[in-house]
Order: sequence, then C-alpha cells, then structure tokens
Amino acid sequence: MKKVKISGRQLKQKIRRILEDDDFEQGLDEIRRLPPRQAVNPLFSFLCSLEETVKWRAITAIGKVISDLAACDLESARVVMRRFIWHLNDESGGIGWGCPESMAEVMAQNEKLAREYGDILISYIQPGGNYMEHEVLQRGVLWGVGRLAHTRPRYTQNAAAFLLPYMESEDPNLRGLAVWAVSPQVPVEIIPRLKQLTKDPSEFVLYQNGRLDQVSVGQLARSALAAVDQ
Repeated sequence: MKKVKISGRQLKQKIRRILEDDDFEQGLDEIRRLPPRQAVNPLFSFLCSLEETVKWRAITAIGKVISDLAACDLESARVVMRRFIWHLNDESGGIGWGCPESMAEVMAQNEKLAREYGDILISYIQPGGNYMEHEVLQRGVLWGVGRLAHTRPRYTQNAAAFLLPYMESEDPNLRGLAVWAVSPQVPVEIIPRLKQLTKDPSEFVLYQNGRLDQVSVGQLARSALAAVDQ
C-alpha cells in the first residue's frame, strides 16, 4: 500500500496537534518515527510559539530528533547545530528564540554533540567569548547551561565563574536559572552567594522533567546547598 504524502503545511499542523496533546510522550514517539530532516523545520518554527508548553515540547522533541539523526548521519546533525549557532549570531539578523535551549537539549541527549558543542554554549555566558547581551536570550542560555550541567556535568565544569554575575541580576529568572545551573557542581566560592539567595522569595517558571514548575530562587538555592552538604 502506497504511503500518502502530506504537505509541509499539513505536517506542521500534525506536529502542532502532537505538541498540544495531553499524551505528549506517545506523540513524541510519533514525531521520532518521521524522517528527522522532515521533522526539523516544523519543530524549529514552534520555538517562537507564545504558548510555553508548545515551545518547550518542541525543544524536547528537537533534542530527541537530532540525537536520532546523529546516530545515523552525524554530519547532518552538525548542520542543525550550526543552524542554531547561526541564528544566535548578530550577522543572521534574527533573534534566535529557543536556539540555546534546543542546542542544550540535543547535547543532553547526545554525548558526541555535547563533546563538540558544549564549549560553544558556555561561550554565550563568557564576557570574553560570544557573550549574549539580550536579556531574554540570556535566560535561554542559562537554561541551556543548566540542562547540560544536570545531564553531562563534565562539559560545564568551568561555567561556575561565569554564572556568578547572573546571581546578582535584578531579573529573578536570571538569578534562579544561574542557581539551578550551578547546583550540580557547586564550587566553594559560590557558596556565600547561594546562602544569601536562600531568602530570595522571587518566583519564576522553570522547565524541568517535562513540566513547567513555579519555583523560587530561594528554594533552588537551598536545594543546591543541601546537595553540597550530602
């Protein structure tokens, strides 16, 4: 029986329905059964979604799809990673919404790509590197550093010094994400600032374990210090 080909528009609508569905885990398996190159562009478009659930599920799906692609065609997966990097480059003329988070999710899923691109992700928080000045994009980068730190900490060992300034930010998102990012490996010099932040009641939304959770900066700081004491 011949397979019915669907248009790019139909595929995008199908993927949107999957991203919005209550049973996303089953839908994710369906996305992964698509040819990876076919799934990438529709998923990429949802990185700009104003619906937080759709955006974050697209990031999760991209991580799986590009990791699957890397398993059979590593160079094509690298092309996608370079696409993320390009969109974060001033010369692209774009903003790069969702790109640092997607890069990190791919690396969380794939060791080879983490080894190749981990330093580039860290460079976006380095004043002497590819420092990201756009505050909203900084949130994405910090989430990305945190995601990599929680899954492959060996690639974020040198990130703590660059995370500390974000803990002084007026934006609770940046303070909280920096605390979350440093928590898997807390160096001694960060502990005094974490202790100060344990009383910070400011809340923000953190995507972790497939959920959008309302958390406080103080809660994350206390968790980070508790892990140090264990």
